[in-house]
Amino acid sequence: MKVLPSEPYIEQVPRWPAEGKHILAHYDRDTIIVYQAYRASIGKYAIENAAFGGDFSYSRMSWIKPNFLWMMFRSGWATKQEQELILALRLRRQFFDALLARAVNSNWEAADQITHDEWKVAVANSDVRVQWDPDHDPHGKPLPRRAIQLGLRGAALDAFGRRELLDVIDMTAFVAEQRSHVRQAQLSRLKIPVERIYIPHDASIARHLKLD
Repeated sequence: MKVLPSEPYIEQVPRWPAEGKHILAHYDRDTIIVYQAYRASIGKYAIENAAFGGDFSYSRMSWIKPNFLWMMFRSGWATKQEQELILALRLRRQFFDALLARAVNSNWEAADQITHDEWKVAVANSDVRVQWDPDHDPHGKPLPRRAIQLGLRGAALDAFGRRELLDVIDMTAFVAEQRSHVRQAQLSRLKIPVERIYIPHDASIARHLKLD
């Protein structure tokens, strides 16, 4: 069974920033892990084929999350309907950075220095959406730190789902084990994949995303 290197949650927390916009992720020199949650039919197809197909829809936007605990919040630790199977998906950092570089904010902000109409045109023409949400602790409490997720559609989703997956790892059993520690309020026993602040190769991408 494939696994990701993990460490106790309580040992990782002090290394993470308490607030601001940051990409927390499990990565190495060349690759990065993102997470998704699916019903069994979609997840098992991806595991068996190292690509998405079968019941997976390429006509809808699909969201990827590099932050494990944000995925746990979103999926209820793999208990929400049609989010019972958790996948860790390994991508080349080069591909991930390319997605970041062309991502358009899900919501218009005056600080973006473009008009609302210009933003609407950019959203309509973009195949990558970026959204910042409050990060969450293991119990689902929102934190001041922001967590990133990317919405993919069109050409970006096609590349992601059919050609760019280097590895598909079934995290469901690991998640179930860790969920029991959370429910029993035993955070000292909770482990999660090792995550660090991710810095894109190109500094212009960090400026584009307004990373702290």
